[in-house]
Amino acid sequence: MKKLLFLATLVVISSCKNETKQPEMQTSENPFFQEWNTPFEVPPFEDIKDEHYMPAFEKGMEEHLSEIDAIVNNTEAPTFKNTLEALEKSGKLLNKVQSVFYNLTGSNTNPKLQELQRDLSPLLSAHSDKISLNEGLFKRIETIYQEREGLNLTEEQLKLLSDTRKGFVRSGALLNAEQKAQITKINSEISKLTTAFGQNLLAETNGFELILDKADLDGLSDGIIAAAAETAAQKMEAAESDEDKAKYKDKYVFTPHRSSMYPFLTESNRRDLREKLYKSYVMRGDNGNKTDNKEVAAKIAKLRAERAQLMGYETHAHFVLEERMLKTPEEVYNLLMQLWKPALERAKVEVADMQAIVDAEGHDFKIAAWDWWQYSEKVRKARYNLDEAALKPYLSLDNVLNGVFETTNKLWGVTYTELFDIKTYHPDARVWEVKDKDGSHLGIFIGDYFSRSNKRGGAWMSSFKSQSNLEGKERPVVVNVCNFPAPVGDDPALLSFENVTTLFHEFGHAMHGILTNVTYSSMSGTSGPRDFTEFPAQILEHWASEPAILKSFAKHYKTGETMPDELIEKLLKASKFNQGFANTEYLAASLLDMDWHTLSAEDDIKDADAFEKSSMEKIGLIEEIAPRYRSTYFSHIFAGGYASGYYSYVHSAVLDSDGFEAFKETGDVFNPELAAKLRTHVYEKGSTEEAMDLYTQFRGRQPKIDALLKVRGLDGSAE
Repeated sequence: MKKLLFLATLVVISSCKNETKQPEMQTSENPFFQEWNTPFEVPPFEDIKDEHYMPAFEKGMEEHLSEIDAIVNNTEAPTFKNTLEALEKSGKLLNKVQSVFYNLTGSNTNPKLQELQRDLSPLLSAHSDKISLNEGLFKRIETIYQEREGLNLTEEQLKLLSDTRKGFVRSGALLNAEQKAQITKINSEISKLTTAFGQNLLAETNGFELILDKADLDGLSDGIIAAAAETAAQKMEAAESDEDKAKYKDKYVFTPHRSSMYPFLTESNRRDLREKLYKSYVMRGDNGNKTDNKEVAAKIAKLRAERAQLMGYETHAHFVLEERMLKTPEEVYNLLMQLWKPALERAKVEVADMQAIVDAEGHDFKIAAWDWWQYSEKVRKARYNLDEAALKPYLSLDNVLNGVFETTNKLWGVTYTELFDIKTYHPDARVWEVKDKDGSHLGIFIGDYFSRSNKRGGAWMSSFKSQSNLEGKERPVVVNVCNFPAPVGDDPALLSFENVTTLFHEFGHAMHGILTNVTYSSMSGTSGPRDFTEFPAQILEHWASEPAILKSFAKHYKTGETMPDELIEKLLKASKFNQGFANTEYLAASLLDMDWHTLSAEDDIKDADAFEKSSMEKIGLIEEIAPRYRSTYFSHIFAGGYASGYYSYVHSAVLDSDGFEAFKETGDVFNPELAAKLRTHVYEKGSTEEAMDLYTQFRGRQPKIDALLKVRGLDGSAE
């Protein structure tokens, strides 16, 4: 059943029916209808064309339903093997095509793929419902579930059985025919709307350019200027008309992509231009045009509330949280508010610190949101004598990759070999084989790190192939996708320390997908509850700032010099700096997510902006800070799988801070006994056991919040 829920999650970022008839495709011509005899069964990206997807989806859905019919119509009594394992084995072609399609629509999309998303959205939603609402299939599962105690099942099998039954029930298996029809209709509408939300956001992000002359570059460093000139040159090359080409000639371009925007907001002395670029970012989806997301977001929230009510739940949040570590909205609000008050108070102090510099410089303006990056950097330089630009030469992408590879090697003995003979979906993507300490193959890792216009924002991990031991030893193919600044000229890609922690974070997810060792693919890797699956990613971030580890990989890209102890000391001292802002913007978004999804089915939000404004006023968010994601570009919750779950990062932060503290307590951050427990009870287990049980088997007790407050300087320890 988790396979079906994964399909539904993918539909969230997919798309609406188009009446254009697809050309017929000979089976022999379509790579999806063939065995992939590629190294490690990496998809043959160079052979897959846009026109291959729809025939493969159609055949995949047809085969999947035929396999389900065979399970339902089996005249033998239901058994775990002929029902649960048969269900687990079903849908191979569909899984094969959708794993490629949805990875590429996120990382390397084009107009044709976006059109296909809209075509597939209602089709896949209906397909998922045909299975999850299949009465005959549920009856067989229910029979096995009622007999489970006498079936001599393993713990993993019992968990799969319980999770599968629960998944069917939560999809509406116990509803009457009329209610099931309503659920199917709602699911289809939500699927269309979430697809529209994501595509609108991509259009809005790509729809604004700050095109500057040389006279507009006051304050910008040479590297930032070179990157903006490179962006302009690329846009000029891509322009089709002479008029459009002329627009970019000898210009400098900045965009609302964070890898472009944040350096500009930090360095530019042109306050008017900082405001213009910042507002282009925070107003995405809120411009009253054809790609406006206000009505889309409100409709999604209402439909989710209606579906939850049909299922017998008070709100969508109640429905979602039933399956998480925190079980109720009240528990989530309680966790968030424990951090909100100290974070907000810290943020107010940070505003005062920045205002003092504004005043000292003789300016006559009040700190605004678009001033935060520049003036917080000035405060940091004054307080810690730390310049972000001084760090970057030591943090080339290859150096940081070597750092995370060495960290995981010391923890678990895994090794990495880059492969140059495997073609990927984009020239930026690189491939490594991952081997265990005994030399055995663990998986394939693909890294796609640079920002581009046809890639959605943010950073994520996904899989082209999942791990399974059901039909032989199937090892995974996983991918990390990020949006780091691309190299400029002959220099390598240079990262900020925030980029470094992002890379370690996403690699933690990759390790979760690669080290996993379970029988059933639907339980492998990151399949657990959202507020636990961030834990294996976030705990790996802690090693990035360990001095000994930093010194091992932070080498100047020109001289080879190791980052000086003095600079490392400044970096670590400044680690709690600006935590008021960082925590407040995150918590504000988490609380906004909860407010949207604790609406009842009777609530009818007509004005998403007014709703958001009321939500933020209720908690006292200051005007100098916007939520990390405003409603109209909150793709995590309106086009992804984080609805009622954006809080997960902070709950996982409780776990990761507490968990890393266990290593610190031993005096050895590579303590072999703890590292083995972390691998055995967390990274390898997927969702085969309850999340809290997995954590306590690693840590020896349940988590405490104290370490998190200390790490973030919210315990009063920050200067």
